[in-house]
Amino acid sequence: MSILDKIKSLSQAYSEQVVEFRRYLHAHPELSYQEFNTVKYVDERLRSFGITNIQSLATTGLVAEIKGKNPDKKTIALRADMDALPILEANNVPYKSTNEGVMHACGHDVHTSSLLGTARILQEVKDQFEGTVRFLFQPGEEKNPGGASYMIRDGALENPKPSGIIGQHVFPLLPAGKIGFREGMYMASADEIYLRVIGKGGHGAAPDLAIDPIVIASHIIIALQQIISRNASPKQPTVLTFGNIIGKGATNIIPDEVNIAGTFRAMNETWRASGLEKIKKMAESIAEGMGGRCEVEISHGYPYLENNPELTRRLRQAAVEYVGAENVYDIDITLGAEDFAYYSQIIPASFYRLGTSNAEKGIKSYVHTPTFDIDEDALKIGPGLMAWMALKELEV
Repeated sequence: MSILDKIKSLSQAYSEQVVEFRRYLHAHPELSYQEFNTVKYVDERLRSFGITNIQSLATTGLVAEIKGKNPDKKTIALRADMDALPILEANNVPYKSTNEGVMHACGHDVHTSSLLGTARILQEVKDQFEGTVRFLFQPGEEKNPGGASYMIRDGALENPKPSGIIGQHVFPLLPAGKIGFREGMYMASADEIYLRVIGKGGHGAAPDLAIDPIVIASHIIIALQQIISRNASPKQPTVLTFGNIIGKGATNIIPDEVNIAGTFRAMNETWRASGLEKIKKMAESIAEGMGGRCEVEISHGYPYLENNPELTRRLRQAAVEYVGAENVYDIDITLGAEDFAYYSQIIPASFYRLGTSNAEKGIKSYVHTPTFDIDEDALKIGPGLMAWMALKELEV
């Protein structure tokens, strides 16, 4: 039996166990940087496979390694994220979240369970490959500054530095059994914008005695869109969206202040820095010109994600070998963001998509929704595919 056939066989054989892992994690979600029970569960599963080279990192993260023959020859890293979202689950399934108001609505339970399956497969064939496979189980992908930054800070990419890193993410826009790749620029940076527009409250019938922060805020929101339409290159994907406005007045009450929150997305680090500076200056100057004041707070999030073209091309070919060319797709850029981008700023990285939907089963909700779920047949493919990719990269 070839190593490819053996990996496929093991992935199928272990798929029921991987589904069990996924269902346990889905039923017991934990928020960003609170993944204490999750990381304990991962540690216990790894040790049950006979993997003992495990190190705790970033408080609620860990790194594990499987060493093949000639382990110093090359190291490849594989990553999964473990945190959940503050969403009340609406699914009526046996594995529904038991932590009310917290849900694995972005598939991190899938990523973690799939990587556990990959680890079990590679542990079983470690005498058939050269090099070392490093597994990163990281916290806090959903919350700034991103758990990946803490993993890097604590040495996840050192001693030795891996030749590359591979990440997998669920993708409900593709059916289960399909895999998506994108070379080069793929995902956006993501910064959070908080504006506190301060005026002077008063009676709605006497606006001349007040400084209306509602009016100031409206001018700021409209004007800031001109930064996108008149400063960003038309060839450069970028988005500025404000999704939250709070002005606690009434029909006849002008409030003292208005609070605005939004997101700024870019796919170029130079433009990102310039755009953020323009947002700050324009908001402050408009408020001042209208007699008020604007306090601008910027929460710097993840950088943009660059999929190394050569690495991604090789992984795409490995996927063709594993699932067939008819099941491998080229996907478009997205203005979504992922803290996997931190890794891509340091070593060659590739972030690919695992199809998880099934319209016939009614599984088609997008991520970050209360009804998100996956066709668990995807877990027959995910673990073995990543194992195969890792071995192919160790051969390069």
